[in-house]
Amino acid sequence: MAQETATQEQVQEKKVKPLVPFLRIPDGWPDEPAYVFASRCKACGALFLGERYACGRCGSVEQFDEVRVSDEGEIYVFTVIHQSFPGIETPYVAAIIDFPEGVSVRANVYGLDPNHPDRSWFGKKVRMRVEKIRVDREGNDVVAPKYYVVE
Repeated sequence: MAQETATQEQVQEKKVKPLVPFLRIPDGWPDEPAYVFASRCKACGALFLGERYACGRCGSVEQFDEVRVSDEGEIYVFTVIHQSFPGIETPYVAAIIDFPEGVSVRANVYGLDPNHPDRSWFGKKVRMRVEKIRVDREGNDVVAPKYYVVE
């Protein structure tokens, strides 16, 4: 009976954890969408991906405003990765994605054939989807933003 109670408590404590620190997972996820956020310096207006404690542009340590970043961006630059760690399937497309708000993120892009790279990929639109990628040791769902080509 004690083992049954412990199992019920573990199931109730299960959480959704973001893989990257700049991803916000609302309590209502997946019905309420997760999003990438940035911090805007109140002194100079500079924008930085994720949480900040000091501004890299003006040095201010004033508070920052949180800004929700668009779900859509475009590929600024890309490369095809052919060698990686054991267990990571290659080749895959890695890119820097620019967002309209003025911040960028490094991410893998899905929906492009890594065996046939093309110059037309520069500037290609991508859209973020947050997906469960694994379960951690405590049984929590780990989620990550994934970027798919917009056709």
